Amino acid sequence: MLHDRVLSAIQDVRPSLQADGGDIELVSVSDDGIVNVRLTGACGSCPYSLMTLKQGVEAYLKKTVPEVKEVRQA
Repeated sequence: MLHDRVLSAIQDVRPSLQADGGDIELVSVSDDGIVNVRLTGACGSCPYSLMTLKQGVEAYLKKTVPEVKEVRQA
């Protein structure tokens, strides 16, 4: 199931975000590959959160789960 595979991949990136005082939670996964996440803690207010989301989380999810087309902040 796509949702479960995305959740597993998010669990893989979570420790690196937590190391910087932040965290990530999965909000939703659409059938067309759009993933909505919520960055929390230090990541929620960091000026680099968009870069973290796109270059870190999105890049990893696309590589790990090819059906992922985009990751958006909810």
